[in-house]
Amino acid sequence: MASCAPLEILIAAAADLCCKPWLHAVVSAEDATPEDYCCRIECRDADGIRLERNDLELELYQSGSDLNLTLSWADQPTRPILWHGQHPVWMNGETGERCTAPNDGGSLEALARRLRALLA
Repeated sequence: MASCAPLEILIAAAADLCCKPWLHAVVSAEDATPEDYCCRIECRDADGIRLERNDLELELYQSGSDLNLTLSWADQPTRPILWHGQHPVWMNGETGERCTAPNDGGSLEALARRLRALLA
């Protein structure tokens, strides 16, 4: 999808910075638009080997004048989901109830903050 290509590049660069030492590529959903954007952030090591357990799913959407996003580990529905609007909220991936941040959630929070800053 040509209209989302600059957004894909920006997301991949932000993921590279926040989720070191991994490298990232972004695959947009077929029906993604800049207003309601969904993608998969694919993870690789420095040798180019896929690390699917580290893949992420990202959704960006407007709510009023605010940009909101959700980040989750792809294909791992039992892992928590990060919702980030004005502040971060971790939710249980199965129930949607609020929960504590996972031990490895710091890089996702950093990525969410960076994306909101770049896109706001």
